[in-house]
Amino acid sequence: MNTADIILRGNTIFTGWEDEPMSGFLAIKDEKIIAVEKDGNGDQYIGTSTKVYDFEDQLIMPGFHDAHLHLMLGSLFTDFSIDLSTAASSEEVGQKVKEFARKIENGEWIIGNGWDEGSWDNVSDPPHRNILDKYIPDTPVLLIHAEGHYAWVNSKALEMANLTPETPNPPYGDIQKDENGELTGVLLETAVSLVSDKALVFPRERQYELMESFLQHAAKSGVTSVNDLYASRALSSLEDYEFYKEFENKKNLTVRVHLYPALDGNFDRVKNLRESYNSPKLKFTGLKQFIDGVVTGYTAFMLDPYKDRPETKGETAFPPAQIKEWVIEADKEEFQIRFHSIGDGAVRLGLDAFEKAQSINGQRDSRHALEHIEVIHPDDIKRFKTLGVIPSIQPSHLALMPSENHTLRVGDEKDRYAYTCKSLYEGAGNLAFGTDFPISPLDPMKEIYYAVNRKDYTDTRIWNEQERIPIAAALKAYTSGSAHSVFRDHELGTLEPGKLADIIVLDKDLFSIPPEKIRETKVLMTIMDGDIVFEEK
Repeated sequence: MNTADIILRGNTIFTGWEDEPMSGFLAIKDEKIIAVEKDGNGDQYIGTSTKVYDFEDQLIMPGFHDAHLHLMLGSLFTDFSIDLSTAASSEEVGQKVKEFARKIENGEWIIGNGWDEGSWDNVSDPPHRNILDKYIPDTPVLLIHAEGHYAWVNSKALEMANLTPETPNPPYGDIQKDENGELTGVLLETAVSLVSDKALVFPRERQYELMESFLQHAAKSGVTSVNDLYASRALSSLEDYEFYKEFENKKNLTVRVHLYPALDGNFDRVKNLRESYNSPKLKFTGLKQFIDGVVTGYTAFMLDPYKDRPETKGETAFPPAQIKEWVIEADKEEFQIRFHSIGDGAVRLGLDAFEKAQSINGQRDSRHALEHIEVIHPDDIKRFKTLGVIPSIQPSHLALMPSENHTLRVGDEKDRYAYTCKSLYEGAGNLAFGTDFPISPLDPMKEIYYAVNRKDYTDTRIWNEQERIPIAAALKAYTSGSAHSVFRDHELGTLEPGKLADIIVLDKDLFSIPPEKIRETKVLMTIMDGDIVFEEK
């Protein structure tokens, strides 16, 4: 019998193929699990160099797999930019930017994120470049909105990007102007790239800092696998897969990264990427694109007009015919496709595109996915299972804005199907969880908390209580569900002999604590590929 490198014992081991934890042990040898047994102690696997850990009532479970994030962008916003999420006015944003400017070198761009005028005390005090100019006139400033779909910049940034009132709007973008035709400094959707392509270009040294920061943060959070999705035309300048490869070659990659570049019709490029990145830790997995934008900016594509702006239903990021053409071609080449789809119109268009591809190319185990699904028509829920499409959602998104604001925009009828969770889980037969980091923090406990509790922005009102799911379902969505979404459920997502040893230990048993205490749970240990990459001291 093989002796183990590591043995974990405990009274609460959640394997993921049952709904309740068990008492027992698991044994690890090299990068794999070699035994998982109920009620045993694993003494038969102990050798002279075996490390044995007894965790009693602390939860042992598969590592978290974040099904939707933006790796480098998230690291930039977490550790190398200014967090504006607590600002209560445009003036307070300006003050925070001025204070942050003292910490950076002359000539560097000031990068910020998280501002949201919808949560300000005075919503009639909108973002404008003049406010930033008052505090920071000579250094370029780029501030990304909390939802990542628009930005606020100062005059220096506009100057460096050569933007003037005469600059035409890019496709699916808006360079906003005031009533006098002057630039406000607010850029929507693809117009953000006119500035971000200049601001978000960093030397290798900074890239290494960003990656190291992310890996440390992931290990401490119990995240052992991630899906790194294309971050939009507005924020794509940080994409550098060759840099990821450098990190892997140096054996410094302590999280599995699944790559999703843009679905844009350039199939020669992505075919080469599919061949070049295919290791257990760095794997090209599929393609990602945007169907629409966000509800807060009225760019989410709806089946019906917005209640508070009846002149618009939002719009698609690309013509529907173009989206369907790309899907048919990509599906024919056996690429998996993931679509950002916020509005019920975008969800339906995505499902229609997958259905069309299936009718032309034939059925296969494609595992296409729709991301976010903020609003859905109830008739479309059952189509996920019929078409084999995976719902990939981020439960904490329901706390990004006051629920009352959402209801005002989409109406009571649609609001009953806002941030659907249980209905999709039951209707589709599977679910994948993630954070959309940096839109939400890289914190699985936060996502599980909102999936189970359904609290809104105020943390007091329960939003669509009928969409709560049990703790076991939430954990499966964050482990085996996400592994299934990248075709790796045969080697990841559950604790079974022969699977890769991506395992975490939590300081609390999530099955026995009150649901409102979930966010207080901490990670004690993270094991990835059989190596301990984080241990609470």
